[in-house]
Amino acid sequence: MPTILVVDDDPDARRTFRRALEDVGYLVVEAADGREAWKAVVDRFFDLVILDLSMPEEDGIELICSIRTELPHVKVLAVSEFLGGAFLPAVKHLGAASCLHKPVMEDVLLPEVCKVLAAHG
Repeated sequence: MPTILVVDDDPDARRTFRRALEDVGYLVVEAADGREAWKAVVDRFFDLVILDLSMPEEDGIELICSIRTELPHVKVLAVSEFLGGAFLPAVKHLGAASCLHKPVMEDVLLPEVCKVLAAHG
């Protein structure tokens, strides 16, 4: 079963994602910010990192860039309250496989996670 790292400074958002993902069998690890997430991704393998773009310490944009540079095999799904139509292509250009607008409902999250995990490259 794929292992997913959920990175968000909002503990409620992390808990919501964890429950939804674990309920369908994914293994989930949480991180509260980009620095904690970076330590996690270099210490163990993750199939997918779901990350909020706006966080203290190292934000999601910085984390996407670090992952793309150092761990290009790890897929990234970005989430944000502030995503706009023009911003989505920029986030994808940085290396996110997909982007979702928060709050993310389970019926949107789970199919998108499946789609990202199934994509090659």
